Amino acid sequence: MLPEGRLSGDEGEEEEQEGEEGEDDDEERQVTSSMASRAANMPKESPLAMALQIVVPFLLAGFGTVSAGMVLDIVQHWEAFRYITEIFILVPALLGLKGNLEMTLASRLSTAVNVGKMDSPIEKWNLIIGNLALKQAQATVVGFLAAVAAVVLGWIPEGRFQMNHAVLLCSSSVATAFIASMLQGIIMVGVIVGSKKTGINPDNVATPIAASFGDLITLAILAGISQGLYNCLDTHPYVSFLVCAFFLSLTPLWMVISSKHPASRQLLYSGWEPVITAMVISSIGGLILDKTVSDPNLAGIVVYTPVINGIGGNLVAIQSSRISTHLHIHCVPGEVPPEARGCYYPCRTFYGTGANHRSAQVLVLLVIPGHLIFLYTIHLMKSGHTTLTPIFMTVYLAAALLQVLLLLCIADWMVHSMWRSGKDPDSFSIPYLTALGDLLGTALLALSFHFLWIIGDRDSDVGD
Repeated sequence: MLPEGRLSGDEGEEEEQEGEEGEDDDEERQVTSSMASRAANMPKESPLAMALQIVVPFLLAGFGTVSAGMVLDIVQHWEAFRYITEIFILVPALLGLKGNLEMTLASRLSTAVNVGKMDSPIEKWNLIIGNLALKQAQATVVGFLAAVAAVVLGWIPEGRFQMNHAVLLCSSSVATAFIASMLQGIIMVGVIVGSKKTGINPDNVATPIAASFGDLITLAILAGISQGLYNCLDTHPYVSFLVCAFFLSLTPLWMVISSKHPASRQLLYSGWEPVITAMVISSIGGLILDKTVSDPNLAGIVVYTPVINGIGGNLVAIQSSRISTHLHIHCVPGEVPPEARGCYYPCRTFYGTGANHRSAQVLVLLVIPGHLIFLYTIHLMKSGHTTLTPIFMTVYLAAALLQVLLLLCIADWMVHSMWRSGKDPDSFSIPYLTALGDLLGTALLALSFHFLWIIGDRDSDVGD
């Protein structure tokens, strides 16, 4: 006989299983209730309201990329850029850091705002400090690897290598990545916090504002540091080495700070794959730019490269951030909405009744009017070496529209696939998408200029 109050083994196991099932049901009900609460707290957006929220930061970001193109058009004639042309390989990789780091940070914090993780001041600052420290560590490492990629892609295939030029590339890349990332990170945090206080959906404004002056700041810093170090190359060759060593030595400090915050600790170990892969993809785009700029007949491409790359990256980052937030609110990790199940087909991205279909349509409608504004801005500022002939504008706009259509389709497939596999698309998708935007934009633009040259739209139209 068992003592009173105790159950037999079978009965105990059954009760234990019932208790576990009850706990699972309670957890499931809590998750469902939490998701329903988040969905109810999400602002309802009409297509017009969405477009109005997107268009202002979109134009700001566009004018930022136009300014960056004008700066690149000027600095391409500086001594550092003429004698160390591999700096051009760094340009898409370093400009792509806004997609790798700033836009990823913006997407993560936007989702945190929408799901209520930044309501508590302590939790908010833990998120901000941990993410900023992580971003500085990633920027430094990616800046160094971008310089290594520039050396490998630019010099080694040709069989020539100069150590002092390689050190200059490394120091310029690391210093630019570090300084630009810090400035843009502070701006980004201000935008997210300001959006929350004013009731604007940060998914619509944060990622384009992250890129609005990012390209200009990054290019200006890269040009200034590269030319300064180039001037010291003969008289003080050790300066480049000291600059590189100083910024690299700070990396362990940022890693320690980010590891103390749970929000960034996991990404410190798992978040390197997307940013490094994206850097490699952007560097291939940089190699295309370097080879195209080396052809004097196609030098006019320089001023348009940051524009087409930046606009494509901005638009796809908005869509990626919106889809990710939608999944965080309405689905549990590993499960996707019914409309996203089955084999992917492109029409699914643009046609349907969901909010993400409407946003894709709004973003596509912004492409041609936006690029027309930016083209005429470049023309009015008398920048570049290209005349706005009808054939040039037609070919350019076709390339820009094709780039955005491809990116939106890839974003729809990629974000849902990552969510299905258990990865957080806020941290993994945007680096890949903006890097693909750089590669597609540079490649399509180079093909466009080659096509224009072949059909006879040349000299002042596409040449230098």
